[in-house]
Amino acid sequence: MTEKLNVVPFVSVDHMMKLVLAVGVERFLTELSAYVEEDFLRWEQFDKTPRIASHSHDGVIELMPTSDGHLYGFKYVNGHPKNTRDGRQTVTAFGVLADVGNGYPMLLTEMTILTALRTAATSAVAAKYLAPKGADTMAIIGNGAQSEFQALAFKALLGVNKLRLYDIDASASQKCQANLAGMGFDIVISDNAQDAVEGAQIITTVTADKQLATILTDNMVGTGVHINAVGGDCPGKTELHRDILLRSDIFVEFPPQTRIEGEIQQLPADHPVIELWQVMAGKAQGRSSSAQVTLFDSVGFAIEDFSALRYVRDKLIDTGLFEELDLLADPDEPRDLFGMLLRAAKASAI
Repeated sequence: MTEKLNVVPFVSVDHMMKLVLAVGVERFLTELSAYVEEDFLRWEQFDKTPRIASHSHDGVIELMPTSDGHLYGFKYVNGHPKNTRDGRQTVTAFGVLADVGNGYPMLLTEMTILTALRTAATSAVAAKYLAPKGADTMAIIGNGAQSEFQALAFKALLGVNKLRLYDIDASASQKCQANLAGMGFDIVISDNAQDAVEGAQIITTVTADKQLATILTDNMVGTGVHINAVGGDCPGKTELHRDILLRSDIFVEFPPQTRIEGEIQQLPADHPVIELWQVMAGKAQGRSSSAQVTLFDSVGFAIEDFSALRYVRDKLIDTGLFEELDLLADPDEPRDLFGMLLRAAKASAI
């Protein structure tokens, strides 16, 4: 990939799909997980702030920025559950990676597909440290756009090959089952959430409705289970009964953000939680017993998007799956920006 001062590599949705397919979905998730883990292990090097959110009655629009001092990345992302009624995605996103040294963007990319991949990769990385050893069965409650990615990430990283699916819309479960056919899973569609969690060592909740919901109740969660709570990701949106939180060891990405947006918004501000990066770095304990209930209260954090942007940019070098976007003004003399307009006017008159 040749550097040009006035153009930025742009990865469209079409190019992203081609990139994922060229790499292979499970390999993509595995390699992306390694980037996520690498960045979590240098967590203290990053700028960190809760995402900047603009909430409305219909949904939320957010900016998620971070920097490691060398590269700067941000993601624009929305969450509008009602969109599916109009044939639109609940979540859409795009992102930018830039050079801190000169401020020039180095990559502009779609991140709707990439966010689903990075969310699943992060979930699986967390489960490496928190799920019971040898876990092979996962319940997925909420079988929308994220469900297949979660299943494939857990298969690729942990060897999960049995799925128990439930969604209030049975067609969503059927869609998930059909999409994963032939990919090495034994899949059961359940009639309710209680049946879905039966026998599962890992429970993933990934619903979309923006409300204080109770997808899991305390009596549904046995000892030794790992809960991957993905769907509660903004103020006023949760999936778990408060009693589950009170008997779980809770692991989070960035506490100041998770206390606003995650399941722990139901708890006092001083309720103890453990930062996932500390477990990965050996500074805190993850799973400590076979009876322990672990909960990854996942809301998504900017460093995960930064990892995804780094990964995609590295992949472009060999694949060439991008186009050059004329995004940056490049006058002959850096101080003569107006002169560019004059030259353009002269050229158009010829």
